[in-house]
This record gives sequence, structure tokens and C-alpha cells, in this order.
Amino acid sequence: MSDLPEPADASSPESVADDDNSHAVKPFLDHLEDLRRMLIKMVSTLLIGMILSFAFAKQLLAAIIWPLQRVTGDAKPFLRTLEVTGGFTLAMQLALYAGLALVTPLLLYYLAEFILPALTRKEKRLLTPAFLAGAMLFLAGAALAYFAVIPAGLKFFIDYNNHLGISSEWTINSYIAFVAHMVLAFGVCFELPLVVLLLAKLDLVTAAFLRAKRPYVLVLILIVAAVITPTTDPFNMAMLAVPMALLFEACIWITRWMEHKDRRAA
Repeated sequence: MSDLPEPADASSPESVADDDNSHAVKPFLDHLEDLRRMLIKMVSTLLIGMILSFAFAKQLLAAIIWPLQRVTGDAKPFLRTLEVTGGFTLAMQLALYAGLALVTPLLLYYLAEFILPALTRKEKRLLTPAFLAGAMLFLAGAALAYFAVIPAGLKFFIDYNNHLGISSEWTINSYIAFVAHMVLAFGVCFELPLVVLLLAKLDLVTAAFLRAKRPYVLVLILIVAAVITPTTDPFNMAMLAVPMALLFEACIWITRWMEHKDRRAA
């Protein structure tokens, strides 16, 4: 009996590692069940956000019309609906946009909850600061579009139509789609620094690499600004291109500082 191997101690590191591995690997059907639950929670949360937003459709419409009101002084003559159900359809559209914006933090939380088991400890530590930084950058880009770029674009189009002798009368749906596109595009473009810093934190890019690729990035920023901004004049393009270029330069310096800090720690 003395030759028989002794049973492994349950508190030994090998036993703990085996327990961790046994719990880390899930059957495929369990992953599908987790995915189903996540999708149900996302859809339910979005529906609740849409219902709450639908109750404030009038206030939401006033907020979206504000840039046009600021430019013209009276937005009503410029906006029309060509359908009998246009007002109700508009309220549903506003509820979708506002509801999605309202519950996006929860949707991202559900998504992170689903993918967290697959992340390393280093990646998990990046989630909270990355989420907060992403929200702030998105709000900064959306605010720039709402308060500066959209009014400037609307004024340009109205003045140019007047120059051509064309009366500016838009459908309310096309106007809201224009505003939503601009706000979303600027918000997403301002996420560039977050993406770069996350890549640097994961040691996928370096400050030297970013400096070497600076000319290509600047050309790409100009192209994106030309596509997204409502007019092709240099002023409106610069309103997006200059902040993005400055943010990219800030990313280079922050990445350099992170590398210097890591070298000192090592």
C-alpha cells in the first residue's frame, strides 16, 4: 500500500489550477445559452428606453430642431411632413435614437459581462477607464457637431439655395437623419485616441510606430473630414480635422510617457 500515490491535496496549487481550468471551459451549448440571455436583456432594455423616450418625443424634437432654430430664428417654415402618419413615425424614430443613447451604457455592460471570461486580467483592468474615456470622447465629438458644425452646415446650405433661387423646405425625417448622422459620425471619430491608447497599453503599437505613421494618419483624417462634414469648404473640414489631429498628437505623447513609465518600473 505504501507504493500507491498519495491523493492530491485539495489546497495545492496544482489542484487549484485544475479547478480553475475546469470552470473556465464551458460547453458550446452553455455559451449559446449565455448569448441568448444577453440578447434578451439587450432587447428588453432597449424597449424600455424607447418607451421612456417616446413619452418625451416633443422635448426631443425641440432639442434636435435647435440648431436650425438658431440659424433661421424660426424653424417651422423649413420642416414639413408629407405623410399622414408622419408625426407618429417621427416620434418612433426619435424614441429609437434617444432610447439607444439612453441605454447604451447598460448594453455595453451586458456585452462586457458576456465576454469577460475570455479576457485576460490585464484586459479586464482596462475596461472601466476605457469605458469612461470613450463616453467622454464621444460626448465631446457629439457636442462639437451639435453646437458648431451642424449650424454652420445648415447656414451654408440655406444660403447656397437662396443663391440659386431655391426655397429650402425639407422633410422632418431627412433633417433628423442629417442631424443624427453628423452627431454620430463626430462622436465615433473622436474615439480615435481611445483606440490608439488601448493598442499601446496592450503593447501592439509604440510611440515610434505612431510617429512614423503620422503622415498617413493625417491624410486619412483629412479624407474622413471631407466625407463626414456637410460642406467641402476648408473651415468646416478643419472643425473636425484639427481636433482629430491634435488628439492623435496627444496619443503619441501619452504613449511615449507610458513607455517611459514602464521602463522606469522595469
